[in-house]
Amino acid sequence: MTSYAPAQCCTIGVKHEGTPAGKMETVEETETYIARPSSPHPAVAILLITDVIGHRFENAQLIADQFAANGYLTYMPDVLFGDPISMNRPADFDFPSWIKNHGVDRTEPLIKKFVKHLRETVGAKRVGAVGYCFGGKYVVRELAAKGVDVGYTAHPSFVDADELKGIKGPLSIAAAETDQIFPAEKRHETEAILKEVGQPYQMTLYSGVEHGFAVRGDMEKKEVKFGKEQAFYQAVQWFDTYLKE
Repeated sequence: MTSYAPAQCCTIGVKHEGTPAGKMETVEETETYIARPSSPHPAVAILLITDVIGHRFENAQLIADQFAANGYLTYMPDVLFGDPISMNRPADFDFPSWIKNHGVDRTEPLIKKFVKHLRETVGAKRVGAVGYCFGGKYVVRELAAKGVDVGYTAHPSFVDADELKGIKGPLSIAAAETDQIFPAEKRHETEAILKEVGQPYQMTLYSGVEHGFAVRGDMEKKEVKFGKEQAFYQAVQWFDTYLKE
């Protein structure tokens, strides 16, 4: 495994300021937040796969809006089936029981349905995937299955080594200096695998931040604000380079 399973740190964070500009719509019988750009890149779309707090979390919606502001049509479906975990959940929350109801067998078919929707209904010739924490696993799996063309993930969790070895497209990773789920030994293992795979890759380590910083970081802290913003720019530059034709 190149990252550990989600844990308590997956829901700790701070709500960011701003008013989401996208719309909530029903797509493939699933509530979906859609951020549409005013000047879209032609035939390109992004599927944003959230962390365990889900698609109704305003921080995630603001990120989707930012991708749209950079020209990327962005779909963010409810991959948690109406069962998100609240931010800063109680320490005694039964996470193992929750995660059992959100395994690959339930989550992956929905993600594949959305990739197909973006390609066949929306008309995207190239699809990028963004995954935060919980969503990172599915970015890797879709890259391995050639479902998406390019991937980006921040502080990924629950990624198996064999999944990573199978990727068939460019992958960018934003990592936190302090992360019990994606610690130094897992980063090093990931680097070694990516080097062997031979696909374009990037891994950027941000100091002074913890797991979840790219979505839930405290923007009052200078290091966190810098890391959060740079991790987003990292994603946009990656897609600008490898996703746009």
